[in-house]
Amino acid sequence: MAHKNPIIVALDVPSAESAWKLAELVAPAVGAFKIGKELFVAAGPDIVKKIRATGASVFLDLKFHDIPNTVAKAVAAALRLDVQMLTIHTSGGGEMMRAAEKAAQDTAKSLGLQAPLVLGVTVLTSANNATLAEIGCEADTEKQVLRLAQLAVKSGLRGLVCSPLEIVALRKVLPAHIQLVTPGIRTGAEKADDQKRTLSPREAIQAGASWLVIGRPIYAAENPRLAAEKILESLL
Repeated sequence: MAHKNPIIVALDVPSAESAWKLAELVAPAVGAFKIGKELFVAAGPDIVKKIRATGASVFLDLKFHDIPNTVAKAVAAALRLDVQMLTIHTSGGGEMMRAAEKAAQDTAKSLGLQAPLVLGVTVLTSANNATLAEIGCEADTEKQVLRLAQLAVKSGLRGLVCSPLEIVALRKVLPAHIQLVTPGIRTGAEKADDQKRTLSPREAIQAGASWLVIGRPIYAAENPRLAAEKILESLL
């Protein structure tokens, strides 16, 4: 998926109406919109179709994690909504990831669409070494991220979601074509929040991010359109 504008706006709002208002407002200044669990559960597939109808790209962030056949069917269903990106948990294992990528490629071909980017999520940013130890995993967050990232690439995925502070380490070990989608982007202008590991948009792109998922710095701004435009200017 060719892109000039790497900004993905997170539509982390509770209703279809508020998502649509925000999307209409900032669409000319951004590259895509992310629809996550809260909005998808509240508004359903219709909000995806409505935003796609404007020509904007959609990143469906539902983080599928299930048996391979179920994940493959969920990916195929997402393709029928014509999304450009979607997420799965790499901890589902190689067979599940291969099934997801195959479903994306096969369904896209049958529908005459470009295959979406199936993005692997490694370790959630809310997890730490204690969390990993608690569930019986390698109790070193960075090692676990690298391990799962390399497994994802070996399983055929073409992209990963990673925190800002993981970009450099991943770029050292992954093939250059792998796209990295990075949340946790902050401009410094917003109030402190629950994101601890952050970078500015420019820092993240310079570190090797392909796409930036930006939520609060845009949707909570007094003028969301202007905020998006300023972020884009900082990248040029």
